[in-house]
Formats: sequence, C-alpha cells, structure tokens
Amino acid sequence: MLDANSSAALTHDRELLEAAVRDAGMLALGLFRTELKSWIKGASSPVSEADIAANDLLRTRLEQGSRDYGWLSEESTDELARLDREKVWIVDPIDGTRSFLAGRDDWCVSAALVERGAPVIGVVFAPASDECFVAVKGSGATLNGAPVAATAGYALEVSRLAGPKPLIQRLLPPDHEAVPYPRIGSLALRLCRVAEGRIDAAFAAGASKDWDLAAADLIVHEAGGWATSLAGEPLVYNLRDVTHGILVAAGRERHAHIVEHFRNRPLP
Repeated sequence: MLDANSSAALTHDRELLEAAVRDAGMLALGLFRTELKSWIKGASSPVSEADIAANDLLRTRLEQGSRDYGWLSEESTDELARLDREKVWIVDPIDGTRSFLAGRDDWCVSAALVERGAPVIGVVFAPASDECFVAVKGSGATLNGAPVAATAGYALEVSRLAGPKPLIQRLLPPDHEAVPYPRIGSLALRLCRVAEGRIDAAFAAGASKDWDLAAADLIVHEAGGWATSLAGEPLVYNLRDVTHGILVAAGRERHAHIVEHFRNRPLP
C-alpha cells in the first residue's frame, strides 16, 4: 500500500510520462511519410531525424519533471550513472523505425519508469492508429482509457500467435504449417496486442533491449499476463547489460503452458 506522498509522486510521474509520450508521438506523426534523413547505426539498426527529435523532446520533458531520475534511451549515449539511480526513465523514441520509414502504421513511442529494476509506469503510444496503452503497477492497464485484459485459456491458435515463425512452429506438431498473425514491426506494440487480447501470445527473438520491453512488459502484466524469458524468468531492467534473450508474452495460463512446452522441448 502506497503512502500519500508515494501515491502523489506516482500520479505526477504517470501524468508527466503520458503527456511527454503523446507529444513525442505527435511530433513523430508530423514527420511520418515525409522526406527524412536516415542512417544505420551499429550493424543494421536504422535511425532517422524523427527518432532523434522525439528522443530530444522526451528527455527534455522528463528530466525537467524529475531531475534526480536516471536516463536510458535507444537514441542516447548510455550514461552508466543510471546504475546508481533508484528510478530510471527507459525510452524508445520510435520503436519500429523500419516500419516508420517504410510508411507502415506498426510503430510507436514506448517509455517506462523503472524502479529498482522493475517497471512501475509504462506508456506505449501508436500515433498512426491513435492507440495509447498505459499501465501503473497495481492499477491495471488501459487502451485509450478503457481497461484491457489478456485472453485466458491454454489454446494455441496459430493465427493468434505473433513473432518469429521458427518459435511458433516449434509449438506445433512437426508437420503442421504455421501461418501466424501478420508481422508487427514494433516489439512493444506486439506485446501490447497481447495485453488487449487481440492476439493470444507473442514471441521476441534474442537481442531485444530494455527500451523495447520495459513499458510493454508492465502493460502485459497489469492486463493479467506475463512477459518473461522462454524459461519463465522475469525480466530485470537497468542492469549494465540491457540485452535480453528469447521472450514470450501471454495470458498467465497460456504463458505457463508455453513455458512448460519449451521446458520439455528446448531449443537446439
């Protein structure tokens, strides 16, 4: 049970985060399907002017409203001082940049407040479809203000599973052809589709990062699901290494069934 001061601080941070994410999303939407400078960072990750502009807006707004919190973003140099902070903003200014640059709608702004390694507030805003998912620890998850819930049960209908086809295929009988849910370019949005019950389960290949996951992880959890490693281990954020392995998200009954399946039939 939160005391009055903690509750007031959480409300302030939620309002601050949701407003900043919405404004960053509308900024990015104004640049969507326009001529933009883009380039490749690292081995193959695209980034554009819109990513940087949204990142700058988010950092300015969030740091002005909470000067003692740490910062971790896909589009900022990692400042390891975050490891000493109890609370850290974890941000992906545009999750699904490939989709954004290709003119597809499956991208979003994703941001979370993480406290002692666990998300306590998460906001995922998909401006092109005007969908805003919000969750606060212990208070449920909403889509545009209406409560959402992950689907119950154990059934594995292939058309309602999303993620890499080899992982989905491994859930099925050996000769069953997988035709999963159409690809969702943003991982955060893919997980939110589980939270709202549009799909039953979603997978992520290895090498996803804190900023891809933190907000959507909380949204799935508050919608009655789990997002964990394939072995069922909870995700921990704001460590020195922010990379995660293969993940699965689903309603809790189905999640347990999938984790047990992979325990009995591990990946090679």
